Amino acid sequence: MTKLELDFDKQGGLMPVIVTEYGTGDVLMLAYMNQESYQRTLETGQMWYWSRSRRELWHKGATSGHFQTVRSITADCDLDTLLIAVDQIGAACHTGRHSCFFNKIERENTDD
Repeated sequence: MTKLELDFDKQGGLMPVIVTEYGTGDVLMLAYMNQESYQRTLETGQMWYWSRSRRELWHKGATSGHFQTVRSITADCDLDTLLIAVDQIGAACHTGRHSCFFNKIERENTDD
């Protein structure tokens, strides 16, 4: 694995993380990491995040049993966003859905 100097400082110490399912490529969720959650993710192979609402580290699945095991980590060109493919156990979303992205928005007819 390549060691990159990720830019956590660009966004107040937090980095957006787009999480996809390894087998399907489906987008499961968007969350945030700080340096400590990123380091714990690398050390354990399971996803750790920074909860902005609770202002604490969050080990995905610790209370729900819906763990995420890391399969690959890719940084974007600016080194300030991560794309992480995981093996998802159970639901990724706190609502119990497999993905957090289920609210479809329809465009209004704009034929004028």
